Formats: sequence, structure tokens, C-alpha cells
Amino acid sequence: MKDAKNTRWVPELLAPAGSLEKLKVAISYGANAVYLGGQKYGLRQAADNFTIDEIREGVEFAHERGALVYVVLNSFFHDKDFDGLLDFIKELDDVGIDAVIVSDPGVINYIAENTNLEIHLSTQASCLNVESAKLWKKLGVTRIVLGREVAISDAKKIKEEAGVEIEMFVHGSMCMAYSGNCVISNYTQGRDSNRGGCAHSCRFEYKIDDGKKELNSYFMSSKDLEGIRLLQDFIDAGIDSLKVEGRMKSPMYAGTISMVYSQALAYYKEHGNFLSDDLLKWEEELTKVTHRAYTQASLVEEANESSIYNDREHEDKTYRAIGKVAQVVDNEFIVVDVRSAFELGESLEIMPFSNAHVDVKIDHISNLAGESFERTRPGALFKIPYVAGVEVNNLVRAKVVN
Repeated sequence: MKDAKNTRWVPELLAPAGSLEKLKVAISYGANAVYLGGQKYGLRQAADNFTIDEIREGVEFAHERGALVYVVLNSFFHDKDFDGLLDFIKELDDVGIDAVIVSDPGVINYIAENTNLEIHLSTQASCLNVESAKLWKKLGVTRIVLGREVAISDAKKIKEEAGVEIEMFVHGSMCMAYSGNCVISNYTQGRDSNRGGCAHSCRFEYKIDDGKKELNSYFMSSKDLEGIRLLQDFIDAGIDSLKVEGRMKSPMYAGTISMVYSQALAYYKEHGNFLSDDLLKWEEELTKVTHRAYTQASLVEEANESSIYNDREHEDKTYRAIGKVAQVVDNEFIVVDVRSAFELGESLEIMPFSNAHVDVKIDHISNLAGESFERTRPGALFKIPYVAGVEVNNLVRAKVVN
């Protein structure tokens, strides 16, 4: 009799890869697929967007580990933007990416006519209903990233009636407007939010004057999406891919979010439910990365005023990223590639790829030459005491002490 253990279907976990480092971190911590941007045509001009050689290296790294790579071309195109597009998409085809994510119907048609690339519809197209999904499918789209205004129950109907793969956001920052329809940044900052220049104007403080009194408010700023307790609903609805927002965020973010959601999905795959003692631990882990207050947004019912994040943007950190493990010498020492300094007496948390974090008390620090130090410095390698269960490239963090 076949063992049912580990045979249950779960959705793909799709993580953001704002750089080659983040790509490797996300996949190492459990992401099944990543999405990234090239030097042009994406919506994150400030990200460390990939060169074609970096995309090639990323694809090789991902495919060796059974993961997929999608490339975003979801900017809104003018005619001049087609110059060079043919060469770029043929290069993407040659390096073996698994799909492109596009919003412009003209670009979709152009890619379909000139390559064999699989095409996913970007959330920038704000597909919200069955008839829209049917139309995009006719144009050659094989997967639709639904607008974040769609509930899981509606997404189920779209998948069943349109007969197309469905991807939904499960975690990350939210927009106050329908994706692809916001131009606040264009008018307030002169930066085109739909062509990679979003200035996040919705996060600013605004003054409301109703003629009787003035009120300062961040009324257009949304809390962050968190769907860890809705994973069963996503699975029951047959949602094909769960997407994490955040190509501009840190390797620590990419690793932590990938680790938490992949562990939860792995638990379901084995047990058929999410009734794990680790549920509270998973939720706690999600609070250890920089974030706004969490909301389920419109995943269950329409978002309302309770989803507003009425506070100034600030980093309310409980943990800080220290760096990553560069070398492990069993029973002797661990070498840390330091990004943020730490000192003697601190306690660090090292994050294995698939198990609970490992605590290490820093009672000795030395450089590679063996000289002792009381405090490390960023951009250098330092030895710390050995603890078991640690691997190269594990992330390292420390609790912030106020």
C-alpha cells in the first residue's frame, strides 16, 4: 500500500528575488520558484536587477534544485520600449527561464509570436473576474496573477470557469489602488508608478480638511498582507501558486518568509492539516522581519478601514540581520560574513534551511588570523564559537535590545 505521507498536493511557493543573492537565499530556504527583473521592462528600477549572465546563473542554481524562475516584463510599454525587446526575450528563451510575467496585451502577443516562452499575466493587469480571465487565456496566457482585490472564494470560481492557472499574493506589502491603475506617484513626485518609478506616495502623511477641522493622517497606507492562517483555504480552492511580495526587501526577508511558508506547506503535505504546534512559532517568525501591522486584506472579505496602516513609515525592528555563515569547521568554529556588527556577550540566532533556529552565545570573536576582537565590523569575516546543525549560507540574526 502506498504511503500517503508527503503525497498531498500543495501550491507552489513563489518568492521575490531582487538580486542573485536573494534568489539563492529564497530557494535555499524552501521557495519552489522565484520571480526577478532584468535591466529593463520591470517595475522595480531601484532593485539590483539582473544582467543576462546573472539570470543564467540564477536559472542554473534554481533548476539544479528543482525550482523555477520567472522574469517580469510588466512595465506599461510605449512604442519606443519595443526597441531591444526581441533580443531580450530571445536571450531569456535561450537561458531557459520558465515563464515571463507580462501586463501589456501587445507585449503578450509580441512574445507569443516570437518565442516559445510561457506567459503569465501580471497583477498589473488587474484581472478580477471570469470573463477577463477567459480573454487573457485566449491571448495565450497560461497563468493569471489575480488582482489583490480578489477573495480566495472568487479566485476558485475564476480558476474553475476560465480553466487557467491562478496565482495569488499570500504575503507582503499592499497597494491602496488597483495594481496598474495608480498614478499618485506620477503627479506628486513626477515618477511613473506603472513604469518602475513608484515613489510610494500612498505611504506619506496627508492633511484632511473637511472645512471644520484639519486632520493629519496616513489614510492611504495599507497594512501588510499575511496569509499564513489561510493556507488551507488556498489549497481547498486549488490556487496554483502563492506569491510573496518584496523584491526590494532584504535577503533576511526573502529567507525568513520562504522558510516559514515552506515549512507550513511541508507540514500540510505530511499531515493533511495545519494543526501544528508550530503555527504560533511560524507567526512569530513572520514578526522577526521588518513589517507593518498585518492584515488578511481582501483574501476573505473586502478590505475596509481596519486595513489602514495609520502610522509613519519606520523600522520597528525586533531583530537585525547580522550576515550569513561563510564556513563551518566541525567542533571548532563558524565563520560569519558580517553585514551588521555584533560584539562579545551577544546571543545570535543562526537559521538552518529546514529546522528551528540555533542559538549561539558569543563568548569569543576572532578574525581569520586568530586575533581576538571584542566587536566585529561589517564587510569582514569573523570566527565565532561552533554549534551543531549549521550550514554554509545559513542566515544569522540578533535580537534587538532596547
